[in-house]
Amino acid sequence: MQSINTAATEPSSLTGKSAATLQRLASHLDVVMIGQQVAVKKIVAALATQSHVLLEDFPGTGKTTLAKGLAKSIEGIVFNRVQFTPDLLPSDVLGVTVFNPKTNEFKFHRGPVFANLLLADEINRASPRTQSALLEAMAESQATIEGTRHELPDPFFVIATQNPVEFRGTYPLPEAQMDRFALQTKLGYVSVEDEMRILDSNHTGNPTDELAPCITLEELRRINLDVIDKVHVAESLKRYVVTIVAETRRQPEVQLAASPRASIALVRLASAFALLDNRDYLIPEDIQDLAGDVIAHRLVLDPGASFSGITARGVVARILKSVPVPQ
Repeated sequence: MQSINTAATEPSSLTGKSAATLQRLASHLDVVMIGQQVAVKKIVAALATQSHVLLEDFPGTGKTTLAKGLAKSIEGIVFNRVQFTPDLLPSDVLGVTVFNPKTNEFKFHRGPVFANLLLADEINRASPRTQSALLEAMAESQATIEGTRHELPDPFFVIATQNPVEFRGTYPLPEAQMDRFALQTKLGYVSVEDEMRILDSNHTGNPTDELAPCITLEELRRINLDVIDKVHVAESLKRYVVTIVAETRRQPEVQLAASPRASIALVRLASAFALLDNRDYLIPEDIQDLAGDVIAHRLVLDPGASFSGITARGVVARILKSVPVPQ
């Protein structure tokens, strides 16, 4: 078994600066997301790698607050929000061309997708047709509208929220769109002590309104373009990731397994996790901490398995126990 080379025990000046930037952003968000340090770390890692995030949880757990807090923490960012409803049309998201009778010309009006950070709120309340309008944007950072290709701003990052699919008035997201989300995670309910702190912080107003930027858009671009690729990933850890993903294709309960896109997302997000821990190299724990969030939502289980109480996250946990960990 190949050993993990961690000779670079101290971050380089480049990765060290970016690690400090990510840590500053995470600490900034902890002020408004009390008791959600783990979830904040995952969101910051996703932002650092331009990886789209799906937040599924019950109403009132802070999904929208997290997205708005993130937008207010980055100077120069363009933030748009779309409230998904059953009557929402693709043109409401992408934009529409309107004829101006005064100039006798058609003019394209950009939709809210033209932003650095797009909050797709309650995305599973819209029809599959409207949900699919985001596929090209999420995959290629572009939108083809009426035959014309439009580049989206750089960086482009989607945070989508959804209520549990058992709720009334929801539509399950298409499998292809689920695969575009790098990770799906939950916030969950906080402890009584943390909820007391939330009560105190919201007593005189919404603390999100008082947030000031703590990083710039240019710092974020520098992380996206330069730093993640400079985090060292040992060959044994690359094989570890690929083996975990490949094992989803051998599980009897899985009808649709994870694609190579899952392997790419897992390595990139784990690299950002390493930076948040002030390292410029990966360790197995980075991968293990994120595997469930990155892989589980991409799996489609046999209906019989679901009725038996088997979950996609349970399948991933079983795979993690079965695959040897690099030493």
